[in-house]
Amino acid sequence: MPLISPIARLAGLVLLAALLPMPASAWSAKGHRIVGELAEQQLSETTRAQVRALLADEPSPTLAGISAWPDEVRDEQAWRHTARWHFTNFPRGDCRYSARNQCRDGNCIVAALTAQRQVLADRAAPRQRRIEALKFVVHFVGDIHQPLHAGYADDRGGNDEQVRFNREGANLHSLWDGLLLDTRKLDWQAHARLLSAEPLPSPGPLPARAAERWAEQSCAVLESAAVYPQRRFIDRAYVDRSLPVAEAQIRLASARLAAALEQDLGR
Repeated sequence: MPLISPIARLAGLVLLAALLPMPASAWSAKGHRIVGELAEQQLSETTRAQVRALLADEPSPTLAGISAWPDEVRDEQAWRHTARWHFTNFPRGDCRYSARNQCRDGNCIVAALTAQRQVLADRAAPRQRRIEALKFVVHFVGDIHQPLHAGYADDRGGNDEQVRFNREGANLHSLWDGLLLDTRKLDWQAHARLLSAEPLPSPGPLPARAAERWAEQSCAVLESAAVYPQRRFIDRAYVDRSLPVAEAQIRLASARLAAALEQDLGR
């Protein structure tokens, strides 16, 4: 039996890794950066100064620059416990949030976003904890507005809903995470400029238990926007109908993120 050289074995492992499906995250890094960029444009000078002070030592000290960090670290041992913080799941057809049913152990996006905002707002908390909290808040406000991150439990937020897009297999979750946005064929800066061409929505006063309300509203989009296609094949009509919905959710996320940061940092 011929021996397999270490180089050939390594090449085989690399090829295998390339063929394995990548786990879906939330909005793609592009989507998160757009949320961060648009939110920062809406901050008051007082709040922007607080953000800059917290991010002064970051390689990219902007909300866009740190927006994807929670996705980048969640497979690391130290942060593996945060994987379940990126989503919550509802029973199909019922978008009413219940901590007992959707977040019994506190490991869901609603509880995580609420807790991280509390850390961020606490001026007595250690600086590093507040920096991490800011990163989580920026990311989770983006996540919670991606409808399939407040999706149905029976298909794991669309991860088990297989579709075909651009002649390739995908799942519905990954379609909404980034593939829809990519149809614009714009980099994230140009895409942010496009979405800021019109006035951004005014979020109004943040409601009590804001994260719960945001999750419920995102879940409701699954039905109101017909997120689940009637056929597996994603055609141009679906893209034309769904892309504006995804972009509206990003714009809304940016306005709500700015409002949350004003409330938590602008005092």
